[in-house]
Amino acid sequence: MPLRTATGSIAPLATAALLAITLAACTSATSLVTKRTQGYEISESAMAQIRPGQSQELVTIVLGSPQSTNTFGDQSAFYYVETKVRQTSFGVTLTDSRTVLVIYFDKNKKVVDKAVYGLKDGKTIAIESRRTSSFGEDRSFIDQILNSF
Repeated sequence: MPLRTATGSIAPLATAALLAITLAACTSATSLVTKRTQGYEISESAMAQIRPGQSQELVTIVLGSPQSTNTFGDQSAFYYVETKVRQTSFGVTLTDSRTVLVIYFDKNKKVVDKAVYGLKDGKTIAIESRRTSSFGEDRSFIDQILNSF
């Protein structure tokens, strides 16, 4: 009885797989990266419309509601944050740029000034991971029951 080889049935599959891998290698590397904007898209024309003396309502009409607000005594501020990121198909997110538009208001809710901050203006804050232990936290449920007797 002659031995049959499987090369006759595997050859078309192997050829198709090799062709698929070759074509995938020919695509551009940018197809593995998605560029997107997080937060607001701050346009130059919208920023140019904001001038000192305008009301808070007009700023909200032009730019939309702010991402964050802040109040310091009589003054307040609106914060609009735009972050441009690249996300790879492997889940890694890289920040390309960050723009923070801050609109400052006086006590009459009129624009006093505006400022634009970039990624280089920010400060990295280290979050403290230590925890203060509290009584009863280190004991297990059974330890607590046994100590109550």
